[in-house]
Amino acid sequence: MSRRRAVITGLGPITCIGTGCEALWQGLRAERSGIGPLTRFAGEHLHARCAGEINDFDPTRWLPASRLRRLDRYAQFAVVSARLALEDAGLTCSPDTPTDRIGVSFGTALGGIANAEAENERFVTRGPKAVNQLLALQVFGGSAHSNIAIEFGLQGIGTTNSNSCASGPIAIGEALRYIRDGMADVVIAGAAEAPLAPLTYSAFDFIRTMSRGEPPRACRPFDLHRDGFVMGEGAAALIVEEYGHARARGARIYAQVLGYSLSNDAHHMTSPHPTGEPAARIIRETLADARLHPADLDYVNAHASSTQLNDSTETRCLHDALGPHARRVPVSGTKAYTAHPLGATGAIEAAICCLAIARGWIPPTLHHATPDPACDLDIVPNHGREQPVRHVLTNSFGFGGINACLALGAV
Repeated sequence: MSRRRAVITGLGPITCIGTGCEALWQGLRAERSGIGPLTRFAGEHLHARCAGEINDFDPTRWLPASRLRRLDRYAQFAVVSARLALEDAGLTCSPDTPTDRIGVSFGTALGGIANAEAENERFVTRGPKAVNQLLALQVFGGSAHSNIAIEFGLQGIGTTNSNSCASGPIAIGEALRYIRDGMADVVIAGAAEAPLAPLTYSAFDFIRTMSRGEPPRACRPFDLHRDGFVMGEGAAALIVEEYGHARARGARIYAQVLGYSLSNDAHHMTSPHPTGEPAARIIRETLADARLHPADLDYVNAHASSTQLNDSTETRCLHDALGPHARRVPVSGTKAYTAHPLGATGAIEAAICCLAIARGWIPPTLHHATPDPACDLDIVPNHGREQPVRHVLTNSFGFGGINACLALGAV
């Protein structure tokens, strides 16, 4: 039985190496990290002191002041990334002409929690009258898809998931299902995160998951001396569109969403399952959903968070799922470029995979100095690789043992 096909026709990334499709591409090709010293707030008490900050983001370029008053930084990232993706796809959507055939599927780990931090400080020090009266509309995670829908008049599917660092690919995978099931012709799918606030950042520092190294080399996936992830901020929206709909309007197509699966380790809130089997299983299921074999893969964008346990366990699950091909397929971790914007990271990495397919270049794993025998993969160290890329797998593994996997392919 034939299935409705879902293709990606627009990309709207906001990252510390560039905002917009071309800026992201230039940032990748420069092979330099966007990680720098933490400057957003004083961090003398912290062990981790670097981040992937976006310091050139000016929302007034895209949104009027009347709208910005209602949107915190998290929602600004979501709406602007959607606008960038729509523009890149050549689609015009307006509340003046609402449609129920275009939906939104977004994700976030923490939503508006950083904004809530700031408002709580005002509440404690200055009283309730000092608090932003729109706080109740900003703090919840669903403000992402709700504000995108309001901005562009989208009355179709609308949802925001909160599945830690797997939120982005889950949003894209669910968009694939909505397209296949005929529930929408177009879905704006992606994720946003703005977590760089004192309490939120400190909470991750307390549990010793973040690198204590110096920027920009603090994030070094698969390196023997890796010591944790680097928190960042950002977003990415992707236009997921039914293939016939895209062809009928002459859209440029970056890639096709071929397969998707997710699982839970049911093991620990922060440590991956020691065998990696639940993650290996979803890789096999994603390949089956995409009707691919391991040998069909040309590239794997790994979760590669730069923690000791994650990178070695991901290596093990790739060997289990891909067999002998695990040692042959290029596998890179791109968080050394963008840091780790939690729930947004997987959406950013999906955008990177689309560019790898469309432009025939595999981004490297930056900052690799010392090989780790426990990470015996072709990790494309330090410099990218020009080669045709037809089929890609991208993994995202989050707190709570949440695992998600997408397969993308050339059309």
